Amino acid sequence: MSARERLTDALYGAGWGTVRKLPEPVAVGLGRTIADLAWKRRGTGVRRLEANYARVVPGASPERLAELSRAGMRSYLRYWMESFRLPAWSAERIRTGLDVKELHHLTDGMAAGKGVVLALPHLANWDLAGAWVTTALGIPFTTVAERLKPETLYDRFVAYREGLGMEVLPHNGGAAFGTLARRLRGGGLVCLVADRDLSASGVEVDFFGETARMPAGPALLAQQTGARLLPVTLWYDDSPVMRGRVHPPVEVPASGTRAERTSVMTQALADAFATGIAEHPEDWHMLQRLWLADLDPARDPEKDRKGTS
Repeated sequence: MSARERLTDALYGAGWGTVRKLPEPVAVGLGRTIADLAWKRRGTGVRRLEANYARVVPGASPERLAELSRAGMRSYLRYWMESFRLPAWSAERIRTGLDVKELHHLTDGMAAGKGVVLALPHLANWDLAGAWVTTALGIPFTTVAERLKPETLYDRFVAYREGLGMEVLPHNGGAAFGTLARRLRGGGLVCLVADRDLSASGVEVDFFGETARMPAGPALLAQQTGARLLPVTLWYDDSPVMRGRVHPPVEVPASGTRAERTSVMTQALADAFATGIAEHPEDWHMLQRLWLADLDPARDPEKDRKGTS
């Protein structure tokens, strides 16, 4: 393990070990302070966040984008402060921590017995949403986690999410897909964060007027198992309660090849995600490149500003 990896693991360990013990108002204030410091530094992540927001809010002035990125960093740190503290929250605190609109799409789907796939973008706090599903609804579910470096950090994330009642599979292709399909065929629930896939297997979609790639997994699982595919969007307001919406099911097209059906369904997911992100852009924690144009160094909007980080 490199020195940087050891430091990263130690910092996350300190977060889970220390922040969870803080009174909630203190944790909230600490998160906001860290967010504002990071925003003032205008490092690569903040500049990327602003570049992404420029597509979500076309025509926004530099001042508006700066306001959004500051709010976005505060939202991002709220996610981390909540996540560090979630293992110490009482069941009642978790149950009252989320208010969901159109929940019937999920409960009706589970009652049908064919399984449900929930697909979410990186909005607000998807870990809290997962803890709410297992606690308030009493529904266990399966998800996947990308392997992180160092391995000890990945183990921390897996243990954390399993402690919230989730079954966590490593993101290693076919083996994970097969297990997810079995859970769905048994009438289970699968939850996947699904707004970014830069691999060759990603499906190209139109996202805020430009091409991005999103994972094929949710659409493929729905096709192969008959499970209901539901987009979910989350957001914060000025209260301690996170808000959410379960969108109407994404239907499997009646005709076309598997690839064509997957493309249509993934585009429908992208459209639902775009609706939620456009309404609450500051809660979309996308500090990485997403659009294909940004993967071309010649078109990188940060190219001439690297020296300011």
